[in-house]
Amino acid sequence: MRDPLSDIIALLKPRAIFSKGISGAGRWAVRYAPFGQPGFCAVTKGRCRLAVDGEEPVILEEGDFVLLPATPAFTMGSTDQAPPVSIDPKAMATEADGETRHGRQEGEPDMRQFGGYFSFEAPDAALFVSLLPSMIHVRGATRLTQLVYLLGDEAGRADVGRALILERYVEILLIEALRSAPADQAPPGLLRGLAEPRIALALKAMHAEVAQSWTVEALAHHAAMSRSAFFDRFLQTVGMRPMEYLTTWRMTLAKDLLQRQNLSLDAVAEKVGYGSASTFSTAFSRHAGVPPGRFARAGQIGTG
Repeated sequence: MRDPLSDIIALLKPRAIFSKGISGAGRWAVRYAPFGQPGFCAVTKGRCRLAVDGEEPVILEEGDFVLLPATPAFTMGSTDQAPPVSIDPKAMATEADGETRHGRQEGEPDMRQFGGYFSFEAPDAALFVSLLPSMIHVRGATRLTQLVYLLGDEAGRADVGRALILERYVEILLIEALRSAPADQAPPGLLRGLAEPRIALALKAMHAEVAQSWTVEALAHHAAMSRSAFFDRFLQTVGMRPMEYLTTWRMTLAKDLLQRQNLSLDAVAEKVGYGSASTFSTAFSRHAGVPPGRFARAGQIGTG
């Protein structure tokens, strides 16, 4: 059975962009403007206070990991709060390599972390990011901390194969972070859906046989539930109606096929569960706002 989480992360096409060390000593605080790209950090020494807009403030301790799938504005600082200094996260990418120090500049830091951000290249990235928790906080995240170190080490190299290795590290980091997240505390979305055994069966079936002529009744039967109970539970846990999710996944696959493979519309339509090119074109145009042929040509121009 296909793993929806791995499928989606592969289609999101995460790409590593920037990573570096950050430390702090004494009383300090920094206020980051909203960024929109996925950001992460692993605390490797001490502790600090993190207040993400829209979330309850948390104290991060050594071994903790945080992932913000669509980094909003946030404040980070010492546990002894101080007036924050404003920082533009986009400007940080132009800084020289090395560790950024906040607060008292001399002596050993009280807190040290390693973090960074990356991007999603998929056209539908924002839609699937909306199915993830806005903040993922994992305590005692030894494996994640090791992955962050490996990613940072590779980012600092200029060896052959660097880009491919970074892509794989970021994919693994995302999967590890998402499967380590406490699903029972997550809002409606993909993690909640996959944590619900019967809903997970339906999600895995849709991913395993995307071209099948699924109906709500068929999916409910697959989940061993009545139609009405399945529909309500799917909407409650995933935050989308079953056929809405299926259509979204089909269109995401179709966009990838149109951009990356030289296939006819009939072939793409068949692969994503539509009986004809015309039916597929109508559905695709409604979803993407442009006909599939025009979308494919635009993608070829953009990658040419």
